[in-house]
Amino acid sequence: MAIYEPTIGLEIHAELKTHTKMFCRSKNDSDELEPNVNICPVCMAHPGSLPVVNKEAVRQVLRVGVALGAKLADYTEFDRKNYFYPDLPKGYQLSQYAYPLVTGGELAGVQITRIHLEEDTASSIHDEASGATEIDYNRAGVPLMELVTEPVIKSAEQAGSFGRELQLLLRYLGAAEANMEKGEMRVEANVSVSTDATLGTKVEIKNLNSFKAMERAVEYEIKRQISVLSAGGIVEQQTLGWDENKQATFPQRSKEGSADYRYFPDPDLPSMKLSEIKEFSVERIRSEMPELPAERRARYIGLGVKREDADAFVRDVRLSMFFDECIQGMPKEMVKIASNYLANDLVKIIRDVEPRDTEQGDKIPMSVSNFVELVQMIAAKEISSRAAKDILAIAVSEGASPRKIATLRDLLQKSDAGALESCVKAVLDRNPSVVIDFKAGKGAALEFLLGQCMKELRGAGDPAVLREMLQNHLR
Repeated sequence: MAIYEPTIGLEIHAELKTHTKMFCRSKNDSDELEPNVNICPVCMAHPGSLPVVNKEAVRQVLRVGVALGAKLADYTEFDRKNYFYPDLPKGYQLSQYAYPLVTGGELAGVQITRIHLEEDTASSIHDEASGATEIDYNRAGVPLMELVTEPVIKSAEQAGSFGRELQLLLRYLGAAEANMEKGEMRVEANVSVSTDATLGTKVEIKNLNSFKAMERAVEYEIKRQISVLSAGGIVEQQTLGWDENKQATFPQRSKEGSADYRYFPDPDLPSMKLSEIKEFSVERIRSEMPELPAERRARYIGLGVKREDADAFVRDVRLSMFFDECIQGMPKEMVKIASNYLANDLVKIIRDVEPRDTEQGDKIPMSVSNFVELVQMIAAKEISSRAAKDILAIAVSEGASPRKIATLRDLLQKSDAGALESCVKAVLDRNPSVVIDFKAGKGAALEFLLGQCMKELRGAGDPAVLREMLQNHLR
């Protein structure tokens, strides 16, 4: 039986975070609910209106290019991409074909082909009850970055990982919000399968409104193409949609080629020599670049933070900012403790008592100083891990300092031999059957007895000392 290998390439559109649209002064506002208010003669293609390039949109795409280690264009121009559809006011789309702003680069192990700028289309709203379609032109003309990868992705999971990393990068740069549920970022996947190094016939899957949907669609399409070819059939080059309810792709139209769009340079927009604009230089852009997701992740891992915790902090800016404040001047061993209690305990408490949609918004419901104090107490073995979790929860709900909580609630770790000795004897006297189990070779019996001691002391006993005492008594 032939072994088929998938090849995937992605085309990702992201609306850029600018004040105005790509070629006019109309407001760029994805949150506007009133239809057809952010429009003007330019983005509505009224006769005689002339476009002007949005300089900030160009700068943002160049910043993305520098972040990806790509080559920035010296010469560039805008082209007319000709096709007719009701959501395209001009009857053509202003885009870039032969001279994109960015070429090459790499992200998450995936090579980039190009990044170019174009204008977005209007929004089509379909009324299933009446069968009518309404058009909202607020989005028409919004600056849209299109990134095209090389066909080097080999699995749906890798495609999803790349998409999420790009979304994160755009947010760190402040280039785009990239919320897929709002249509600010859209993904199209080109999928083919082959038994050798020659690429198979590709299909394009559109209308993918989440990374999960993209992963499911790509996985389905790989299996579908393998099934068609294994049965002796031919995969047709076409554009497919994704039906989330049926969890299946469906044909939309035959796939267009570049010739079908009849590209030619737009006569209303001048070509640009980007090297003549000082703020577009690589050196200038790089000097103004924030710490990028990959750099932050590597920094955390270098401090001893577990990979999964580093990923969690990088994905959530409020966590990373809180963590960075906490670990200033901390020794490495304490950084590990801080990471562990933030990623596993504080995050869980936040989710339970403070959903993200509350008035607190992005604020961590615990002060940096209180969290650092808790970490210091754990590192100094003043409190046990069990007590630390309880203190953390109380500190979040009451806002009190961990040391004050531990003192008032008698949670400071007891290492007094006399107090611990009496506790151990009492636990052994109450659990004779467990003592017999331990002497019969059941190792879990010791952990049970230790747990009972910690319970007796309300988490304030030193586990290491208690364990040694129990072992001495059980010999």
